[in-house]
Amino acid sequence: MTEHHISVRRTARFYTLGTPGTHIKEIWFVCHGYGQLAKYFIRHFDILDDGSRLIVAPEGLSRAYLENMSGRVGASWMTKEDRENEIADYIAYLNQVYDEILQQVGATPKITLLGFSQGTATICRWFDNGHIRADKLILWAGLLPPDFDLASHRQTFQQTDLLVVLGTKDEYATPKNTAPQRQALAQHRIPYQFHSFNGGHHLDSEILEKIAGE
Repeated sequence: MTEHHISVRRTARFYTLGTPGTHIKEIWFVCHGYGQLAKYFIRHFDILDDGSRLIVAPEGLSRAYLENMSGRVGASWMTKEDRENEIADYIAYLNQVYDEILQQVGATPKITLLGFSQGTATICRWFDNGHIRADKLILWAGLLPPDFDLASHRQTFQQTDLLVVLGTKDEYATPKNTAPQRQALAQHRIPYQFHSFNGGHHLDSEILEKIAGE
């Protein structure tokens, strides 16, 4: 048996809050977690839609029914199957979204990248790809990609303000499984801000507003 690969053209979708234009001072690119859809995920950012910000929520390229063979549908960024090609595909897709949005804004706004849960690895790989710039990188309820060598990526992460956000009752991103990441960041002298809130595996509006105001 021989495995083969071909590149095909496909349609991807993303959602926005706000109207592109030279009045935009900040752009937030926000990447959802496993099993979510961008049209619902972006609603969490309504509180940031003040006329000066543009929120952009790309959707993972893979979709599936979450229970049985019908009902609720969710999207994901990648799986362990054919992972290198899935990563390359979503990075190329996100680069295209970024370029299109920046052309519409026609200015030099501040850029924030936020990844939630599975989306944290997505934005880290995307940012590390070198095609985009970011003033702020937010890892919310998720981890750096497990294959990241922080020693070789230190310079990349020193080019942006890094924030780590965790809920005190998060059943997935627990203090135990996130502690090694925080220790590694400190070990490699990568500065970051840490925010926590009283809650589980979800976004918190109060923390979002606080971060946006910094």
